[in-house]
Amino acid sequence: MRGRTHPLALISAFLFIHQPGRAQQATPGPVTTAFRADAERLARILVAAADDMPPAKYQFKPTPAQMSVAEVVLHIAGDSEFGCAALGGAKAPTEPKLTAADSVPKLVARLTRAFAFCRTQWAKLNDAGLGDKIPGYDGPTTRAAMIFELHEDWADHYSQLANYLRLNGILPPTARRSS
Repeated sequence: MRGRTHPLALISAFLFIHQPGRAQQATPGPVTTAFRADAERLARILVAAADDMPPAKYQFKPTPAQMSVAEVVLHIAGDSEFGCAALGGAKAPTEPKLTAADSVPKLVARLTRAFAFCRTQWAKLNDAGLGDKIPGYDGPTTRAAMIFELHEDWADHYSQLANYLRLNGILPPTARRSS
């Protein structure tokens, strides 16, 4: 009997020792930690850019083919909720249907809520799950690919809003000196 107990004790000890591996999977890791930090920065400057545009300029677009400021804000909010929901394995929040003609405070609040939802989903991320399949904008993708897509989309639209601000004589948030 003693000979049989020893291998079971070794197996139990092995499994116990390797339990921290599961805990480490819940640890964010360098990739998701870096993503969260940059996502926070992008969320902050996107909301600031939307807030800095005067309400009278929310229908501004440099050419007829481009989105207006209001359309950009709504686009960022919707895409962010979809992408962040996919990242966190959650359902996107149900939001009232807004249009580009809605008031600026409603549009900025919508964008702010979208990023608040995203923060709850970013908190769930860890490097161990980067290869998991999740819904994507064009079909199934990986969590890692969605991280890149969201980052690219936010940077692209911040650049767009920054240019819209400059075209209207307003310095964008990242061009102003910190006080």
